[in-house]
Amino acid sequence: MPQEKLYSLRSLDTPLAGKILAKWLLGMLLLFFIVLFLPWQQNIHGSGKVMALSPSNRPQTIETTIAGRIQIWKIKEGQFVNKGDTIAILSEVKEKYFDPQMLVRLQQVITAKQQSLLSKDQKAKALQRQIRALEDGMRSKIDQSKAKLEAERVRFNNFKNQYERNKKLFEAGNIPLTKFQDIEYKYQGSEADFVNAEIEIERVQADYLDKINKAESDLNNTLSEQFDTQADLAKLRNELSNMEIRSQQYFILSPQAGFVLKATQAGIGETIKEGDALCTIMPQSEDMAVEMHVRAMDVPLISKGRKVRIEFDGFPALQFSGWPSVSVGTFGGMVEVIDYVNTKPGEFRILVTPDQKDAAWPKQIRIGSGIKGWVMLDDVSVWYELWRQLNGFPPSLYKEPETDDPKKAKESKGAES
Repeated sequence: MPQEKLYSLRSLDTPLAGKILAKWLLGMLLLFFIVLFLPWQQNIHGSGKVMALSPSNRPQTIETTIAGRIQIWKIKEGQFVNKGDTIAILSEVKEKYFDPQMLVRLQQVITAKQQSLLSKDQKAKALQRQIRALEDGMRSKIDQSKAKLEAERVRFNNFKNQYERNKKLFEAGNIPLTKFQDIEYKYQGSEADFVNAEIEIERVQADYLDKINKAESDLNNTLSEQFDTQADLAKLRNELSNMEIRSQQYFILSPQAGFVLKATQAGIGETIKEGDALCTIMPQSEDMAVEMHVRAMDVPLISKGRKVRIEFDGFPALQFSGWPSVSVGTFGGMVEVIDYVNTKPGEFRILVTPDQKDAAWPKQIRIGSGIKGWVMLDDVSVWYELWRQLNGFPPSLYKEPETDDPKKAKESKGAES
């Protein structure tokens, strides 16, 4: 019975559709095995947005330096402004600065202080001249008194010698009493004149020193007032400079050329504080870059200069991440910056700039547009890539990526040699 059944089965012909299906399956299986050994370029996937590489070319808010009230808006959203163009004009809100003639009045006070300072300077110079004249007069008067004292000393010594000689003659009875008394009287008078001459020197010196001390006291008071005036003048000049700068802050100017994106304050007469934002400006620049976020486990495999394929939002693309040569609608880039700290939990940021050897990035892209990117690594077989993906292993590298740290780069080169 089994042999009869087997014989019946052999007697049946295989349907044509089954033969075709078998051939297709065999061909697909053969093609699958061939594909497994084709080269596949490993890559690291990330997403992010378009931005400017230089911080000065990124969107920035225009803030006020002083508190004020919005008086006039000079722009509207979406308008292009050049560097130095007026965005808005503020009016004052602090009563201290309400006076429109404050700068003129401060200048008048400064001029008066300068005149006062000049007057005190002239008075100080006059007192210094007076002190020098008194010192010269004191020296001259003392010299005269000393000369007179010297003359009185000589006269006193002469009368003293004459008195001593005549005293001996009188005691010996050689001269009369009247003559001796006359000589004694002259001797006592010369002695008194000599003592007065000594006292005169001290009196002249004391008199002149008193005048000099009074003049020096007046000079010190004048100099003290002069220093106080200089301090007041410095404060007034500082206040005037601050007022001039503050008056310039009423005009909010654009720091660079760009487009006004958004006005954060509304309406005429709205009061704002110091540091409040008025609007946002997008600087006009072609300094485009892409900010990508990749997994922390993939960061050690990325090095500066690695090729990147980028797909911009809004631009049709057909991306084969492992075969970038057959991709359509993607653009080339190169890794320019790798952050040293994570920007999000488990993610690091890299900055990608246009690849000058590849097609230029579209001019229509704008700051903030979303992107998808693939950092291209080394080539492996398709079967290896499938096995790696199934096991969750990181991509493979044939050599250690270059580091941005000069010290580590030097140590790595030394180890290789």
